[in-house]
Amino acid sequence: MSKPVLDINEKPSGGQLLTLSFQHMFAMFGSTILVPQLVGLSPAIALLTSGIATLIFLIVTQFKVPAYLGSSFAFISPIIIAAGLNEKTGMSINPGNAMIGAMAVGLVYGIVSLLIWKTGYKWLMRLLPPIVVAPVIIVIGLGLSGTAVNMAMNINVEVLDEATGVMENVSQYSGLHFSAALVTLFAAIIFTVYFKNILSAMPILLGLIVGYLYSLVIGIVDFTPVKEAAMFALPEFLIPGVDYEFNITAKILLAMVPIVIVTISEHIGHQLVLGKVVNRNYVKDPGLHRSLLGDGLGTFASALIGGPPKTTYGENIGVLAITRVYSVYVILGAAIIAIIVSFFGKVMALISTIPTAVLGGISILLFGIIASSGLRMLVESKVDFGNNRNMVIASVILVVGIGGAAVRFNESFAIEGMALAAIIGVILNLLLPGREKNVEDYDN
Repeated sequence: MSKPVLDINEKPSGGQLLTLSFQHMFAMFGSTILVPQLVGLSPAIALLTSGIATLIFLIVTQFKVPAYLGSSFAFISPIIIAAGLNEKTGMSINPGNAMIGAMAVGLVYGIVSLLIWKTGYKWLMRLLPPIVVAPVIIVIGLGLSGTAVNMAMNINVEVLDEATGVMENVSQYSGLHFSAALVTLFAAIIFTVYFKNILSAMPILLGLIVGYLYSLVIGIVDFTPVKEAAMFALPEFLIPGVDYEFNITAKILLAMVPIVIVTISEHIGHQLVLGKVVNRNYVKDPGLHRSLLGDGLGTFASALIGGPPKTTYGENIGVLAITRVYSVYVILGAAIIAIIVSFFGKVMALISTIPTAVLGGISILLFGIIASSGLRMLVESKVDFGNNRNMVIASVILVVGIGGAAVRFNESFAIEGMALAAIIGVILNLLLPGREKNVEDYDN
């Protein structure tokens, strides 16, 4: 294993700290602001809460784990279901509902971390094997594919309904906007495939930049929000009891909480990969219970002020692997920079001018990668599809999740889509005979 340039607790010089911290901030930037853009939340609050959540994570893990927490893509559809999305404005109808659901997610993380602390982690690995988690990850990616393609190809225009004489918002195909999506997509692909240095670790951000520059050339960028924005501005906070009524419902919980089946598995995977990169055993020290608790508290704190759920970021793990700079001080610096940047009103307004087509183009790749990562998990875990048990579990999860199946009890109480698919997957894995009894020992 290569010797690190800076190990976990080594302090860089002032100039190094600033440069390396900005590098990590840019690595997570594109993904972190993309999630709120897709669900109608504030990019500024997402950036602010990513910094806050990362600080919390570092403290809880005793400054032993150099991980950055950003917006979780697994919760895009659940947020839309919980909050609702106005198709005309692209804004959430009741964003407070999503925040309540995210707080519940954070509490579930805390409960799971407590159970792991008291009983160990192997029961969790048996509950969430690859045959359950991987198909749900595929559902997350493919379930969003229609959204990505619609954003890439279509624009909303107002047309006159001759029958009623009322102007209506209609989605129409636009070749000009689709060209911006394709330029964005291919730019991101090029940075992913053909670049092997630090640039390959941030293809989303670089793809957005190239797509944005192309959009400027073809004239589909409106700078009005930037002109009207103040240089410095407070992010759009969402405070429970102030900006929305704190009302917990079954619909909110069932839309959001079941997704922890995936995100906890994602967290474990990131800790294992990160441990291999920096030559540490994070399952053992500081312990999976601490890293999960840090993730959960970060998500809870984020939701308290209006930010989306958080997760450890693979992009930043990639930066660690490429640079061999493992210092937690660099991650701490990136978190502080993110918090500061979130208060620059002009910067946040500039982000809001990114055309929907550009976001759609990058989403085609991103959502596809999410689905493909589920396939990769199946391959790397050597799941045997000659086994009818595995075939049944994967098949049911995929069709229930992508097909949008729902169990409705009344207008406000339903389990649907990927949440239902995840629950059914866990139940099938527990009930069907032939379940794998052995769990890989990660303590070694």
